[in-house]
Amino acid sequence: MQFAVDTDMKTTLQSLTSHLSALTCSNCGKPHSPFDKQTVSACCQLPLLAGYTPDVMPEKEALLTREGTMWRYLEMLPVLHKENIVSLGEGFTPILELNNLARRYELRKLLLKDEGQNPTGSFKARGLSMAISKAKEHGVEGCIIPTAGNAGVAMAAYCAKAGMRATVVMPRHTPKAFRDECYWYGAEVVLVDGLINDCAAKVRELNSNGELLDVSTLKEPYRLEGKKTMGYEIAEQGNWQLPDVILYPAGGGTGLIGIWKAFKEMKQIGWLPEDIKLPRMVAVQAENCRPLVETFYGRQDNAQNYMGKPTIANGLAVPRPLGEQLMLQTLQESGGTAISISEQEMVEGLKELGTREGLFVAPEGAAVWMAARKLLDTGFIQYDEEILLLNTGSGQKYMENLSGFQPE
Repeated sequence: MQFAVDTDMKTTLQSLTSHLSALTCSNCGKPHSPFDKQTVSACCQLPLLAGYTPDVMPEKEALLTREGTMWRYLEMLPVLHKENIVSLGEGFTPILELNNLARRYELRKLLLKDEGQNPTGSFKARGLSMAISKAKEHGVEGCIIPTAGNAGVAMAAYCAKAGMRATVVMPRHTPKAFRDECYWYGAEVVLVDGLINDCAAKVRELNSNGELLDVSTLKEPYRLEGKKTMGYEIAEQGNWQLPDVILYPAGGGTGLIGIWKAFKEMKQIGWLPEDIKLPRMVAVQAENCRPLVETFYGRQDNAQNYMGKPTIANGLAVPRPLGEQLMLQTLQESGGTAISISEQEMVEGLKELGTREGLFVAPEGAAVWMAARKLLDTGFIQYDEEILLLNTGSGQKYMENLSGFQPE
């Protein structure tokens, strides 16, 4: 389900203005300047959240004449000077109706938002476009990132577009397709034994002098602001009606947190009615790396000492997410849940989405479909509800991971 954009009457970005007004600590609420370069909060060393002036927003009908990218929501995005926007056309990805699977499982409505159609082939384009745009605005000359794959590729591409130096640190077992793409964007690639937390340690070592901006998940405030545009699009593409439940593959969790932030912002500015029922948010993880699931069900106090294992869904191999508390808050506020999916189940989901719907999704996207099936069986999701799956990337980059599951 793709919302139509009037291509003959587009409003240019030059006529729009950001209404960024605040950055606050997500833990204690202490304000930080939204006009200075920021990382995590100085008080709690936790993520900063951007706030906007709500009483100067246009009517949502103004969106009808805007270009079909995430930048159509510029008033609620943090870039203050439009000449600093670094864009490759990210956002406004389609919402597809999965009619074949809906009929097979007797579902009223099954939808999938396909983030694999973004530049660089994943939802990471949103967050890194925003982060690199703000880095440019603050005069940054180079960035560094630990990555499981897609985020590194996106940062390398947007740094290339912005003329910035890029250093990407990824696990040695990351599929070669990710490493090669970073190379073609001109990035320096550093390989590390272990998972993304080991890469984060290497980033701290390589960047001990602070020469590069660390754009790790939630270690700067603006990747979240790019990811939240998925929430704005879900509302707009659905004609300002929301699904009953949204299933999201949660590694670092920025997208899950961002979509929920977007829904609350739209209520605040009047784009959604105050009494609208917001979707239940479901965080989907891999059985090989499920720190949020363990915390959500009380099997550990937090994920600080969690040890995960590699998974074919590279983006879910995040054993100690900085945004754990914000993810838990999202699940609690929305009445959602957390669930984990095995490697074999992901493969089954990949095959089913491929053969039934003609979609070659990332393993992360297959995981959310299999999670939906499980939650239908348990009764958490009802068959007459509207279900939205988030596929975060293209399956094409995961061929190396999937080679062992293919027939000879």
